[in-house]
Amino acid sequence: MRKFLIYFSLFTLHFSLLVSCSNQETPSVSTGVVAITLTGIDDDLSGLDVQLRNISTGSVFVDTTDKQGTALFSVTPGLYEASASQTRFGTGNEYYSYNGMSGQITVLKDRQTTAAITMKRAVISRLVIKELYCGGCMADDGITPFYYDKCIILYNNSAETATYDNLCLGIAAPANAQATNNNYTADGRLNYEGEGFTPLWNGIWFFPATLTIEPYSQVVVNIHGAINNTLSYSNSVDYAKADYYCMFDPESGYNNQRYCPTPSEVIPTSHYLKAAVYGQGNAWPLSNSSPAIVLFQTKDVTPADFAANTANYWYDGGSSNAVKRCVKVPNKWIIDAIEVFSSDYATQCVKRLTADIDAGYVWMTNKKGHAVYRNVDRQATESLAENEGRLVYNYSLGVDDSTDPSGIDAEASISNGAHIIYQNTNNATNDFHERQLCSLRATPK
Repeated sequence: MRKFLIYFSLFTLHFSLLVSCSNQETPSVSTGVVAITLTGIDDDLSGLDVQLRNISTGSVFVDTTDKQGTALFSVTPGLYEASASQTRFGTGNEYYSYNGMSGQITVLKDRQTTAAITMKRAVISRLVIKELYCGGCMADDGITPFYYDKCIILYNNSAETATYDNLCLGIAAPANAQATNNNYTADGRLNYEGEGFTPLWNGIWFFPATLTIEPYSQVVVNIHGAINNTLSYSNSVDYAKADYYCMFDPESGYNNQRYCPTPSEVIPTSHYLKAAVYGQGNAWPLSNSSPAIVLFQTKDVTPADFAANTANYWYDGGSSNAVKRCVKVPNKWIIDAIEVFSSDYATQCVKRLTADIDAGYVWMTNKKGHAVYRNVDRQATESLAENEGRLVYNYSLGVDDSTDPSGIDAEASISNGAHIIYQNTNNATNDFHERQLCSLRATPK
């Protein structure tokens, strides 16, 4: 909304008051002026909305920064705090979040107060890992675990269409977070930290063609068992869906029928992901207790050629054994990642992903049909005008105290026509929770 700017002079003071009639208090001799300037980054800081909140009354005033990155307010004296936040989309699949907050600002009568907000910019991909289901479930006998029904769900976390070529999935070594990890130095650092790459073990999977995902939409990728598993295991997942994708490429060497039976005939062959295998084994060894999974995109080279280039090889634990072979994926290629720790080995798990890739981890209990699910960004989701009356609250599908802190039931809200924006801070501890069941199952059985 265009703001009409009213300038008037106080005969006893020699400064101008800039007043926004739409969202600021009526000017009078009992007001003070606040000039808030955004600093900290070299980006254009004009056109960002700044909020000024009266701590005592809760009243909120909004103005937009000028070319110098400054917003001006005329408000009654009191104690205030200010914040600035905005998302800007680029020309590709990345967008940028700008955030900053001031400390307390004291506004005095008939005086001008200046304050600065140090802004932080984060580069965020539109595409995120929404959910990972890999821990398996119990067979109908209640005794035997069934592990061959894993999946990962990708999500376009924006209002813009996202398109990706050479989109890949890989896993860090060791396979389990609780396994002996010989990649640490004496001072407790991963030996590839600061080297600009993340080693991914055994083999990678990639989409065979360009993947386009519509706004606020998801893509289900079956990892093991692209069939209707519920016919034999009622607690499992039915993947016999025409719009699902699956990891199935027996010609690659991943031909273990137990892990990868022939997919359901309803899944088109164009939805079969391809594999590039550089380690040993006849199945992709995704952990059922504590994987570290990485989503990335090769640049200026096909995934197959990248994986075949011996110059990219790296060995887990320093061994030269092909069983330990990894490829060095440049960190700048990584779109998203998630580190999972096993609840059964709480004191033994150690990280495999460096802090710039995933600064945290999320706990998971396997064998119970649980999944790890991305938290809802409540503020961003509630700010979407189209979500009015469509969001469902009182989320109750967590495990113990591990629930979505937003309180929003994302899946119920989506079914109700809402658009969900998920939290993405590159820290799995903040961004994920353990869900009672995979979202592809309607209700527990």
